[in-house]
Amino acid sequence: MTTHFITAEIDLQETPAELLKAIETELNKQGEPLRWAITAVDVNQQKATVEAVVTTPKS
Repeated sequence: MTTHFITAEIDLQETPAELLKAIETELNKQGEPLRWAITAVDVNQQKATVEAVVTTPKS
């Protein structure tokens, strides 16, 4: 298993539940999230920056 630090930009959603689902969906594309945090929000562009540590199977 390998760990990676990633950064993702997520479109802001109408509700916190929808935002959580969007974040989880995006992070799962990169691997299995161990931890993550929203580190910035750009209200003008309607984007949230998420930093995460994910694991992937060793290739």
